[in-house]
Amino acid sequence: MHHELLLIVGGGLAVIITAAVLARRTGVAAPLLLLALGVGAAYLPNVPEIEVEPELILAGVLPPLLYASAVRMPILDFRRNAGLITWLSVGLVIVSALVVGFVVHAVFPDIPLALGIALGAVLSPTDAVAATAIGKRLGLPPRLMTVLEGESLVNDASALVLLRASLAAVSVGSFSLFSTTVSFLWAVVGAVLVGLLVGWATAALRTKLDDPVLNTTISFAVPFLAFFPAEEIGSSGVLAVVVAGLVTGHLGMKNFSAHDRHSESTNWATVNFVLESAVFLLMGLELPALIDDASGAEGWSDLWTLVALLVGMLVVLRFVGVGVPLWVVSRRSEERRERTEQWVDAVGDRIEGWDPQTQTQEIRLGRIQKRLAKTSANVAFQRREPITKKGGVVIAWAGMRGVVTLAAAQSIPADVEHRSFLVLAAFVVAVITLVGFGGTLPALIRRTGLSAKPSKARNAEVVALMSQLGDRTYEQLGPLESAKVDGVPLEPEMVEMLNGRFLPLLQGAQADIKHRKPGVWGRAVIVQRRYLAAMQEALWEERSIGAFSSGTYAAAQAVLDREERRLNPLD
Repeated sequence: MHHELLLIVGGGLAVIITAAVLARRTGVAAPLLLLALGVGAAYLPNVPEIEVEPELILAGVLPPLLYASAVRMPILDFRRNAGLITWLSVGLVIVSALVVGFVVHAVFPDIPLALGIALGAVLSPTDAVAATAIGKRLGLPPRLMTVLEGESLVNDASALVLLRASLAAVSVGSFSLFSTTVSFLWAVVGAVLVGLLVGWATAALRTKLDDPVLNTTISFAVPFLAFFPAEEIGSSGVLAVVVAGLVTGHLGMKNFSAHDRHSESTNWATVNFVLESAVFLLMGLELPALIDDASGAEGWSDLWTLVALLVGMLVVLRFVGVGVPLWVVSRRSEERRERTEQWVDAVGDRIEGWDPQTQTQEIRLGRIQKRLAKTSANVAFQRREPITKKGGVVIAWAGMRGVVTLAAAQSIPADVEHRSFLVLAAFVVAVITLVGFGGTLPALIRRTGLSAKPSKARNAEVVALMSQLGDRTYEQLGPLESAKVDGVPLEPEMVEMLNGRFLPLLQGAQADIKHRKPGVWGRAVIVQRRYLAAMQEALWEERSIGAFSSGTYAAAQAVLDREERRLNPLD
């Protein structure tokens, strides 16, 4: 049995790697290839029947998957798109579940209303894996990618909380909107509190450790440290994981070393790739067993009627749910931006001649100036990266269902009547949306002409940001000619060497590493660390304002991290 399990795992990894290579060469999203390969492999002789416990997916696979995405999500982007993300991941999930529940109950009276709402909760969360894989390959604008990824991070929690409440109603035979609302609110509040605590505590602990192995171990434990306590207090473990990931990613930009950030990025990218791929492969492998379970339950005509009804409702709800909010926002956005700019100008004029006399006044003035800069940056972002009608169509078209739908459907208790029928219907809907919408999404993106900024524009932004960081660093530390180590000025040749390295860096370029004699290089390292620390602090301040895109900040962070790893090779 153990040899058979090892053979399955090894074969699965081989298929995953093969699908990834084929996806890059054919242009087909890897999740779609894995789904097709899984279905094909399930019908091969001597392939054992695969059945994965839904609890393993929901409690063992989903937390690290969501954490891997959340820890990479720039909190600046998440904050700027919080309104749309909240509506799509909470409001639209609830509306979709309720509409599906009432319609299914009306068309199939044998299915109780509570069970119909449970089916709606199962089908309401979207899976952005295939969409983001396609979007990254085709250069979809970063803001659209943020909305898709942010929605898929939070809507899992909304759907699972609603599913839990609906299944509880199934067991008692009635659905209470009030009790469901109370449970939902506590699930959100409790999850946010647990996620904030776990994210802050583990990030603080990791800054005290100087061991990369321990840091990596704690990083792998964070999703489960957030998930299980939140579940124990009756809140959403999934949402707690997302909050912990966002907090860790945000604090890590300032408090973690470059080596820790690089290691975390690589480790979680690997975990994300393996788990996502394995889940889509399992979806294909489980298809025969699901068909066998449901073949004797209801008639096939009823199944296809239900599937057609569900797909139709989900498509209409998705397009209406995306289109209406964007239309409302577009009508009011320009007027709101103009009012905001007028407010910024008015406040700026009032404080222009203000000469602070005390330290308290100076701190207050600095806070006001920072708030004005942040507000102006937000307005500039809205103008620079608007979500157009074409962008709205892409977001709506990317509403595919995937792993959470399948795992949530299988979590319906075995003693619930119509279970096999509903599980198979949910699976077929997920496959149809993945293949139908995922397969046509590349053509839609090409037709809309949406694309990210050209590389030259992105490089110019990075150079501009690095130049700003250099100016602020020189303001704080002064020119290299005035730098001292233990009160002793630097030798002229050392100043010349450091200028040759740091001047291009401060202007956004990349200088070659120059190896010097150990004695000279040792003192040079001290000075370089000072300047890098100052630039890191300046980058943190700039990031809090948000005048540049998150991609530009990430590129600047990569430059500073590369320099830090060079200066601290044993960290």
